[in-house]
Amino acid sequence: MQAMTERQKQILSAIIEEYAEVAVPVGSSLLAKAFNVSSATIRAEMAELERLGYIAQPHTSAGRVPTDKGYRLYVNALAENEAAPERRVEKALATRVQDGGLPERTIRNAVDTLVDLTHNLGLATIGDQLYMSGLSNLFGQPEFIGGAQVQQVASLLDNLEPWLREAAPNEPLSVYIGSENPIGRTAGVSLVISRFNSPFSDHSYIGTLGPTRQSYRDVMTLVRHAGETLEEVLYA
Repeated sequence: MQAMTERQKQILSAIIEEYAEVAVPVGSSLLAKAFNVSSATIRAEMAELERLGYIAQPHTSAGRVPTDKGYRLYVNALAENEAAPERRVEKALATRVQDGGLPERTIRNAVDTLVDLTHNLGLATIGDQLYMSGLSNLFGQPEFIGGAQVQQVASLLDNLEPWLREAAPNEPLSVYIGSENPIGRTAGVSLVISRFNSPFSDHSYIGTLGPTRQSYRDVMTLVRHAGETLEEVLYA
């Protein structure tokens, strides 16, 4: 397969990050200003990115949106360059987690904090139970207003705890994008989870579920830090 150029990678990142912010397909004129080149140059680059399968053009728009393949390339690059959370975010997470008391309450506090900071649905395994918070955040996103994907998302959530127990992802941070999810493959959501050790299990999980259109850089950093913080606090 033909290798992407550095500019194409940058354009793909720009499309993903802009789309996360505005929730509408990204056009060439906006990118032309950002990259200080002509719209024609951007259109040519976007055509190549579309040919390679990293972006797609919705029928009703002249702009482009990322595909699952495009998100995967972007997320892999982020994973190779781990970012530290902002100090204020790190402090907010640590403060609320350390005030938890009992392990169950501590984990719930961490989930609730992720909900506040990411505006996604937050979740964690507590023993054989799955604690969730922030459903209104998830279903309030533009992608789910019509309701066509809600049933698939609900099916994913219903089956997530047994799937986690069976699959037991072993990475400190795992990201399942869109069709990579084991259930609800066309639901248009991404699951970001961190494994951590707890009094309940050596394979406990905390994370978020949100639309594929989200700020992966921020969410991945926060979820990873939540897992690390819980492990520190629970075994302090």
